[in-house]
Formats: sequence, structure tokens, C-alpha cells
Amino acid sequence: MNILIVGAAGNLGSHIARHLLKGPHRLSLLVHKTPLPEALANHPNVTVASGDLDDPASLHAATAGVNCVVYVAGVLFEPRPERFLHRTNMIYVQNIVDAALKAGVERFILISFPHIEENTTPDSPATGRQDVQPRSIHARTRLEAEKYLFSAYKNKSINPVVLRAGVIYGRDVKLIEAARKLLRYRLLAIWPTPTWVHLLALPDFLRSVEIAIERANLSGIYNICDDCPVMLQEFIDELAGHWGYRKPWRLPDRCFYVSASVCEWLATVAHSRTPLTHDMIQMGMTSVVADTSRMKQEIQKELLYPTFRHGLAIV
Repeated sequence: MNILIVGAAGNLGSHIARHLLKGPHRLSLLVHKTPLPEALANHPNVTVASGDLDDPASLHAATAGVNCVVYVAGVLFEPRPERFLHRTNMIYVQNIVDAALKAGVERFILISFPHIEENTTPDSPATGRQDVQPRSIHARTRLEAEKYLFSAYKNKSINPVVLRAGVIYGRDVKLIEAARKLLRYRLLAIWPTPTWVHLLALPDFLRSVEIAIERANLSGIYNICDDCPVMLQEFIDELAGHWGYRKPWRLPDRCFYVSASVCEWLATVAHSRTPLTHDMIQMGMTSVVADTSRMKQEIQKELLYPTFRHGLAIV
């Protein structure tokens, strides 16, 4: 099978590529400006495909001869996301979906997240709904991309798949490594308001993607998370203890919005990236718990790391 990975130069995309190369697949890795890691670019089962998601004409050659597209691209650490997220989260997906349809690609897998259904809890988990209106721009535009994907593939012989993945943790995951560095220097803080988070170990995420590629009868939206949602504060505290660091500071909620404003302003002035935006804080403060029954029935009945405490060894 020839698989096109869109976003392979990013953190999760490169993890997906390395995992799939352990099997029999051939990979096409879409590249625009950001170069691939050398080990991927030089692998004998990898073809580097040049293309710009903002230029539909450049995507025709990249999708030719492809059996499956896995889309994990995204822009996050830029100031004022309201200026660009509709383009990067929606129009970019639209362009590659249209190119995939013209090329006769049999399967399209979009990596998304259960934060689209905001303020979910163990008593009222996310179920894969699309009739929602998330406040976060990132969630709202990803939902638009999901809807476009299903609309474009309507009445086709093979249906697309959306994997709404929980917060992925593991070694060399960018978010986790950033937390480790900040904890080391006592720079990490967290708000005190209890916030649910649903996690997923990196190996279980990668296995879910692999199954979604290979199992022909899958279609629709799947929440892929572990068996035990936890409080975000508990998750960060346990990470700190596991690594031998002090627990993060507790600061009032408003401090994080002020910090995001300062970061976005500085990044705008300096024309640089930003570690925080208002939209990130809004998503981060949203409780997320997902119903994983479809995943259990159709993708993975049992996970390698069913709870975060099982997965501490891999961070």
C-alpha cells in the first residue's frame, strides 16, 4: 500500500511515518518548506512528494498512485490564530481532499481531537457528534474540515475516517518534552480549576492509525483515548513526581490569559512563533472526556497502556 502522510515533517507525523516503516508499506511524505528528518528522507521505502497545501495544483502529482492519505498537518504556535486557522485547518484539508478524490484515493484519515465537543465529563462524554459549536477557533475549524471531508466523500464506495485522539503522551512527544523542560527549571504553572483530560499513549495512537489504514470496513468518527480520564492537574503532578521534579505552580486562571496576551503581542511584534495563545488556553481549560466504545469494538479492544499510570514508563 502506498500511503501519503501530510504533515510528516511535524512531531506526530514523523512518529507515524517511522511506525509505518516497520511494516510493508511504502510512504509518500508531503514536503513544502519544512524538511523531513534525515532518517525519513533517506529511507528506501520513502518517496518525498513536493506540494503546497495552499496551492491545489501542486497536490495532483503528490496524490497520484496513492491508496491512503493520512492528514496530521497543522499550524498552532503562531499569534492571532483567528487570522489563519480557517485557511490552515479548513482550506488546506479541502485542497488535499479534492486532490485525493480526483486521484482516486481509496481512503482518507483525518487526525482530529475530542475537544470539538467541549466541556465533556465522565457523566457526559464526547460521542463523536458534529452538531456542536465549539468556542475555540482551533476546534471550530477542525470541525469544519471534518464536515467537508464527509461531504466530499458522500456516496463514494469507501468512507473516510476521522480519529479524534486524546492528548498523546510518550517519549519525544513535543508537548511532553516541553513540560519536562519547564518542570526542570520550575517554570511550569497550571490553573487550579479542575479540568478533565483524556489521554492516549503514543504506541496506542500509532497502532490505531495503522489499523485505520489497513482495516477496510472502518468509517466515520472514532474517539481514540485510554480507559481512564484524569484531572489535568493530577496528570501534570504525577509527571513531575515521576521525573523527580517539584509539582508545578498553581496560578489563578486569569494569569494564563494575561500570559497568552503578552506572548501573542511579543510574537506579533517580532514576527516569531509563540508558546501560548488565547485559543490554546481556552482549549486547555476545556474538560474533555470521550466515549471510546466504537474504538473498542472496531479498532483496539485492549490497549498496551490502558491508563496513564501504566504508561509512565514510556515518558
